[in-house]
Amino acid sequence: KEERIVELEAENAILHLKLAEYQEMVRKRCDEAARVSALCTKQQCLQRGMHAASVQLYHTIQKLKKEVRELRSSSLVLVRDFQAQFQDWVSEIVTAAHSTQLCSKALQACQSRAAHLEQSLQEVSTRYLLEKQTRRALHNSLVELKGNIRVHCRIRPLLPFDHEFDDPALQNSPLSGKVVHALDDETVLVKCSRPGHPLVNKTYTFERVYGPAEPQDAVFADVRPLLTSLLDGYNVCIMAYGQTGSGKSYTMLGPQSKNHEALLLETRGDLGVIPKAAEELFRLISENPPQSPEVEVSIVEVYNNEVFDLLAKDISPAVPGAKRDVIAAKEGKKELFLPTSELVNSAAEFMRLVEAGLQLRVKHPTLVHADSSRSHLIITVTLPMATSPDSSGCPSDHTLDSMPTCHSPRRMVREKQRASSLDLPLGAGPGDSLAHLQQVRARLQLVDLAGSECAGMSGVTGPALREASWINRSLAALGDVLGALWEGRGHIPYRNSKLTHLLQDAIGGDAKLLVVLCVSPCQEHLVATLQSLSFGARARQVQRGCVGRRGPPAARRRPRRPD
Repeated sequence: KEERIVELEAENAILHLKLAEYQEMVRKRCDEAARVSALCTKQQCLQRGMHAASVQLYHTIQKLKKEVRELRSSSLVLVRDFQAQFQDWVSEIVTAAHSTQLCSKALQACQSRAAHLEQSLQEVSTRYLLEKQTRRALHNSLVELKGNIRVHCRIRPLLPFDHEFDDPALQNSPLSGKVVHALDDETVLVKCSRPGHPLVNKTYTFERVYGPAEPQDAVFADVRPLLTSLLDGYNVCIMAYGQTGSGKSYTMLGPQSKNHEALLLETRGDLGVIPKAAEELFRLISENPPQSPEVEVSIVEVYNNEVFDLLAKDISPAVPGAKRDVIAAKEGKKELFLPTSELVNSAAEFMRLVEAGLQLRVKHPTLVHADSSRSHLIITVTLPMATSPDSSGCPSDHTLDSMPTCHSPRRMVREKQRASSLDLPLGAGPGDSLAHLQQVRARLQLVDLAGSECAGMSGVTGPALREASWINRSLAALGDVLGALWEGRGHIPYRNSKLTHLLQDAIGGDAKLLVVLCVSPCQEHLVATLQSLSFGARARQVQRGCVGRRGPPAARRRPRRPD
């Protein structure tokens, strides 16, 4: 029995071993089954993902196939369009080639026509130059018919500082009031009356008489033709003469204030001869731009028989606004004044220079006029230009090289460059320039003389009396020169005064001279008025040689022997 128990225990141990073995096998099988289950689950997930990706890929493939079909269709359309456009381009090229052939033939015809037109243009240019010279000759002949020295008279209206202005009794009195009247456009009537003497009427005849009511435009209308002569190469001088307070500065400059803003061209008003001449001159120049000359301006005043340069600019002036004496040089026996000259390109620039000069001009009040000019103002406008030789008219006394002025080296270079680039007549080559053109200097002198005055009436004393003395002396010297020219003397006393010396070419030279006599209508100024009218009558009778344009030295005439 114990043996059986041992056998059973042994058998039980064996069974326990087998059970443990089987349990280990079951555990391994379970682990393997779990792994297989996990793998199956993972495979199912992968299958589901692959299915979704395959579906998406399928849709993408279908979309790409559709786009390929569309691109293929578009490419076919583009090919067809390109082929059609290519055919159009080929047609256009063929048409352009045909047009080019036609244009080439037309160009040859145009070149032939252009050559013919160029020849015709040269012929027309030649005829134009001849007609231009004829026009100049006729214009200047017309101007000369009025006299080489023309004298106009302007009667100013009554002004607030006149005794008769606010006193009607004086205006109607036979011994006072207005004694100077314009009978017509050429005659001045002066009623000379003295207490105890019968009334004596004197008449003076001039080329033009302006009444008190006539505007500035009427005066300038007679000045305008002279500017055309200036551009034709002739010297021109316009001079205002008269006693203090007779309207000379108003005639030449227009209404003025203390700071001269009335001279600005924007302030239209009653512009005088000088601003109107500036506008007209630049208007005439602008009408012919290829031949527009450079405009040079110099401004001087003659004060106490000394010439002062109103445009001089010292490097370091000691006194602001100080004036400088005009440089004088000798050319043989002749003394030349060399004022500073400035280039201007417009009437506004011109008037700015004039304003600057007027601010330096000497002025002092007198009993006759509260803003009396104590010096003679001379504005010179010089136009270096090229002009064709003129067979008519007398030759000139001055050429471009005989009129020195104060220029800087840069200015001299500009003038040389301009001289080398002067316009030639159409069809003329560089070698023909001397044959067709001459370098000339035409000058316009605008002169506002100081007023003659009687020391007793003006009430001046001391330095002002000395100024009045020099003014009267210079005006007397001007009268002496005109008297000598009238009498035809061989000796003309130009050097008796700096004024007549400066105006020598305008008075006795070949300039077209216009003297505007400015007179007062009042009885109290009768003596001075008669003196001015007598001066104008003498000036009117002066006969000079024919007016000549600025020509070459070889064609000069022998001038009168100056003092």
